Amino acid sequence: MSSSYVRRAALGLALFITLFGAAAAAPAEPYGPVSGNPADRLTRLPIEDYRYDKATRCRKRPSAGALALTDWLERHVRGVSWGIVRCERGSLHAEGRAVDWHLDVSSPADRRAARRLVALLLATDRAGNPHALARRMGVQELIWNCRSWWSGAERMGRYSVCVDRRGRPRKRVNRTLAHRDHVHIGLTRAGARKRTSFWRPRG
Repeated sequence: MSSSYVRRAALGLALFITLFGAAAAAPAEPYGPVSGNPADRLTRLPIEDYRYDKATRCRKRPSAGALALTDWLERHVRGVSWGIVRCERGSLHAEGRAVDWHLDVSSPADRRAARRLVALLLATDRAGNPHALARRMGVQELIWNCRSWWSGAERMGRYSVCVDRRGRPRKRVNRTLAHRDHVHIGLTRAGARKRTSFWRPRG
């Protein structure tokens, strides 16, 4: 094997590592803007910071924010509500702060609707605020089709229920636990009380 061949091979490997290694190490970019984003009309108002409020107890009634979110979904998104309150330890449903919106991954129309909903909630507004609508509504978590977003993250990532300890996809996951038949939308306490800029735009 000639020395020139070895040098060419080494240069090729170095180039591959430089290009693809840098791409792998690059940070995830926020979601871009979308047309018709309601958050674009609220840019004159201060936007909410990222926060995550854990559920600590069970309540018997849905929160005002979850009811308002359900009403908004009914007017703007394909699908139907699968409920709000469910007393499960650690779940936002226990405090009436989460909406399960029925969209099924097996339906192409439902998949498109779910993708549009996620993109809208996490879109950057015209003022450059990432995840603008989610923050203004008080959304702190989204789960759909084995992907999840938690307040402060850049993008949807792999949902822990759907992967093993090594990060490999699980072969058999209940489709409801995997959120393949509904979108889960969880609210902060401020969002649940309708005390965020989307629900009180005149703030």
